[in-house]
Formats: sequence, C-alpha cells, structure tokens
Amino acid sequence: MPEKEKNKKSQTKKEPPEEKKGIIPPLDFSSLVLPFYTQALIKLGLVKDPLTDKENEDLELVKRLIDLLDLLKERTKGNLKPEEEKFLDACLHQIRLAYMEKTKTINL
Repeated sequence: MPEKEKNKKSQTKKEPPEEKKGIIPPLDFSSLVLPFYTQALIKLGLVKDPLTDKENEDLELVKRLIDLLDLLKERTKGNLKPEEEKFLDACLHQIRLAYMEKTKTINL
C-alpha cells in the first residue's frame, strides 16, 4: 500500500475524546464490592438513583445485596489481604446498620 494511503487511513480513524471513554476502575477487590455497596445505598434511599435522580427504597433488594456480600466474605475467607477484609467488613457493617434502622430493627 502506498505511503499516502496509509497516512489517509490513519488520519480517518479518530480517537474519541478522553471524556467519552469513561473511567475504568482499578482491577482490585474493591471493584467487586463497590457495585453491591453502592446499589445498597441507593436502594436504602440514602443516595439518589443516578438514572432517575430520585430516592428509591427497596429493602428486599438490600437484604439480597447484604446476603451476596456475606457470601463473598464467606467464600473468600482466608484469601483476602487484611485491608480487603477490613474494607468488606466496613461496607457490610454500614449497610447492615442502615438496613436495621430502616426496618426499625434498631433505633439510632
């Protein structure tokens, strides 16, 4: 292929601007935990749903998310770094407290 054609092809392929690429989170244990934690905060009504910009409560789903994080904790027991284990425990603790407060199990 002639050099001019190669240059034209490379010029026609434009890279999208940086802001359109999106942010890719780091590949670590928190990348598994944070989506469940964030969804739980949204479904507890503590954070507005970014899709609807409204507070939305679904306590059954929160219970399921807690159960999923508990399952993750159980299945990774003995395989996590200390900081990963603390992070998971802290997320579970915060969600459980908020859930118990919402379901009137405890009063804070």
